[in-house]
Amino acid sequence: MSQSTDPDHFFQTSNSIEETNRKVLKSKNDHGKPIKLQSKILAITADITTAGRVFVAESAGTVRRVVLEVGCWDKNIWSWDTNTRAHRRKYTGHTDFVKTVLCFHIGTEDLLVSGGADACIIVWNTTTGVKLHTLKGHTRGIQGLVIDPVTYTSDASTVTIFSAGSDREIRRWQIGSDSATEIHGTAPIIEHETSVYRLLFDADDDLWTASADGTVKCLARDRGWKTDTILTHPDFVRDVVVDERDGWIVTVCRDEEVRVWNRATGELHHIFSGHYEEVTGLVLVGQNIVSVSIDATLRQWSLKPDDLQRAKLAQEEAKKGVVKEKQVPVKKSLMTEEEERELAELMNDSD
Repeated sequence: MSQSTDPDHFFQTSNSIEETNRKVLKSKNDHGKPIKLQSKILAITADITTAGRVFVAESAGTVRRVVLEVGCWDKNIWSWDTNTRAHRRKYTGHTDFVKTVLCFHIGTEDLLVSGGADACIIVWNTTTGVKLHTLKGHTRGIQGLVIDPVTYTSDASTVTIFSAGSDREIRRWQIGSDSATEIHGTAPIIEHETSVYRLLFDADDDLWTASADGTVKCLARDRGWKTDTILTHPDFVRDVVVDERDGWIVTVCRDEEVRVWNRATGELHHIFSGHYEEVTGLVLVGQNIVSVSIDATLRQWSLKPDDLQRAKLAQEEAKKGVVKEKQVPVKKSLMTEEEERELAELMNDSD
C-alpha cells in the first residue's frame, strides 16, 4: 500500500490511485477533436433533419440539441418540440428505468415503443399519449429495440420489432396500433452468452449485435439468424455501426477504445484511442464516426481512406517510438540574388 498525504488518496488502494492517475494523464489528449460536455454522455443518435449534427443525452438530465423522445432514469419518457424546444408530453407506465425507445410511423399513426429495466415493452400513441399495449416475454431488462426493415413498408399495418435484453435473448414482436404480440411460433434467438446491448440491421437485412460477452456478431437472415461473423473484444461491447460505403464495422468497448474492422475479412484494421472512460455510443455521420463516453466527451474519427491510413501509420510509428522532427522553415534572404552574388565575390576577394 502506497502512502500519501493527498486527501484525495485516502481509503484508496495503490491500484485505484494508479488508475486515477492514468485517466488524468490520458484525459489531456486531443485525439478525435474532443468536445467536452458537462456530464457523462449516455447515448447518441443522428439528427435526421440536419446533416452533420447529432443529439446526445447526458447523465445530468440534459439533452443537447434536443431529441424527439428520451427515456429516463425517472421511469418516464419525455418529448419536446424540436423547433421550439418546448416540452410536449410525458409518458408514464414503466416501473423501472427506461433503457431504449423507438419511434416510427405506420398507417396514419405515429407510434413510440419503449423498453425498460422492468423487462416490459410498451407501445404508445404519440399523438394522444395513450398507452396502447404492454408486452412481456423477457425475464430481465430490455436493452435494445430495432425495426426489421423487411416488414417496414409504406402500406404495412404492422411491423416486426426485434428486442434484446439482459437475459441474452433476442425476441420478435408484431406491432401495430390495434394489436401487438410476440410472433407466434418463433423461439428466442440466443447467440450470446449474456446481455445484448445493441441491435442493428445492415443493408443486406442481416442483424448485427453487440454484447456484454465481449463479442459483436452478424446473424444471417438466410441461415435462421445463426452467427455468420464474430468480432472478439477484451470487454463488454456497447455499440456497433456498419459503414456500408467503405466496408467497415466500427465498435466501441468498455476498454475506452473505438475499433475499426474490415467487414469482408473480419480482421481488426485500426484502433482509435482517445477516450479515457467507457465509450457508450456511436453514430455514423457521413464518413465520420462520432463516439461518446462517460468521460463527458464527444469525439470524431474520419473513416476516409486517406485519413484512416494516416491515423494507422501514426499509431504504428508511436508504438515504435518514432518521433517526427519538426521541419524548421527556411528563412528567406533579405538580399536580392544580385546582392548575394556581389557579397560572395567580396568574400572571395577578402580570402
